[in-house]
Parts: sequence; structure tokens; C-alpha cells
Amino acid sequence: MLSVLVQPPASLLLLILLSVWLMRRQPRLGGVLTVLSTAGLWLMCCVGTAHWLQDSVLRPPPALSAVQVRALARSPNQPPTAIVVLGAGRHRLAAEYGTSSLTQQAMVRLRYGVWLARRTGQPLGYAGGVGWAQIGERSEAETAAQTVQDDYGTSLRWTESRSRDTRENADLMVPILDSAGIKRIVLVTHASHMPRAMRAFRDAAGKGMVVIPAPVAAVTRDDQPLLDWMPSPHGFVLVYNALHEVLGLLTGS
Repeated sequence: MLSVLVQPPASLLLLILLSVWLMRRQPRLGGVLTVLSTAGLWLMCCVGTAHWLQDSVLRPPPALSAVQVRALARSPNQPPTAIVVLGAGRHRLAAEYGTSSLTQQAMVRLRYGVWLARRTGQPLGYAGGVGWAQIGERSEAETAAQTVQDDYGTSLRWTESRSRDTRENADLMVPILDSAGIKRIVLVTHASHMPRAMRAFRDAAGKGMVVIPAPVAAVTRDDQPLLDWMPSPHGFVLVYNALHEVLGLLTGS
């Protein structure tokens, strides 16, 4: 609840309510707050804002190149390696399937994880539990395992199904991999989430494992630059996710 209230748009909507209340008492201050909150809502919905937050504030690593992917291929000279996909939520029930399903964000990560596993021959794991706001008996990792089996005809080597956030993803997944003799983790998550995820996994792994970032879905600019600063639902989602990551980095979560 605190996270929801602190992040836009809730914080900006509260600011607008405050400006309306101030209009009769301090019209000048109320007017300034109205302009600022309205401008904030506009920027909150722009892809350009998300791109700036990504490149100037979060600064995630670039996507793996074709050369880097080939270098990860299983061979006798390579250290024991695991590809680990971080969860991004699940829907408790998808009526069309009659069971739980992964969110769109989680599916983007999972698809890339499977793609990497097939091209490198490295085993695949998934870290995703119940989340702070989720209910139901089935964890996200269990849903992912079923999706991998049904949609890709393969299986997960490891699943971590008790975590509630990124820090717990790392704290619970690293011991599982360590017991399997893994010395290198290829970490798959969204580009905006990668700085926070890398910090958590490096803290959990210490010097015993190397963590390699494999980000997906970095924010890119539109072919028409002006459109980056036009409000859109897509822009709102991107900015919200980026601000969530900024808040997570600041609070150490």
C-alpha cells in the first residue's frame, strides 16, 4: 500500500486533491501545484520519460550479443552454469485455460530464458513465489513449470517458489543452485529491473558465483521522436515500472 501511494499516479492524484483544497485558501500555491501535478501526469504517460529513467537513472547493462550467447554454450571448459528467470507475477486464474497463468511481463522473461537455454544447452531455473499481494495455493514457479512443459515441450531444472520479492528470489534461489554445484548464473529479467536484481543476486552469491546479466525488453525510442512525448497507455506502464525500480533501489529492496 505504501508503494502504491508513494508512486505516481496515486501521489500525483493526491497532489491534485491538495491543490484543489488550497485554491480557496492559497490560490497561488494551489495553482502552482495544479500545474505541476498535471505536468507530472503528462510525463508519467510518456515513453520518453521511461527512456530517460532507464538510461540516465537505472542504467541497465545492454542485452547479450550473439557472441556472448555463443560463449555461454555448454562445454567441458565452461563452469557449471544455470539460466535463471526471475518471476514477474501470475494471474490466479485464466478462465480460458482453467488454471493460473503468468503475466505478460513474466512470459517475456520466460520466453527469453527458454530461448537462451536452447541455444546454449544450459539448464533453466525459475524464481517466483507468491508475491506480497498474491493469493492462492499455486506459486508462480509452479505456473511457470507447467507453462514451459505445455508450451515449449521442455522442463525447468530448478524452481524457487517461496519468495515474495527480488531480494527473496536471490536469497532462496542461490542456495538451491549452490547445492547443485553451479558457479555461474545467467540472470534473465527486464532491463529496468536488472540493476536491482543484480545487486540482490551478487549480495546472495558473494564470491562463490559469477552473475551475468541477460536483460530483456529495454525501452527503445520511437521512429518519430515527438511521439515519445505524447501520453499513451504503453508509456504509462513503462514509466510506472521504471519508477518502481528506482524506488526499490533507493529502499534497498
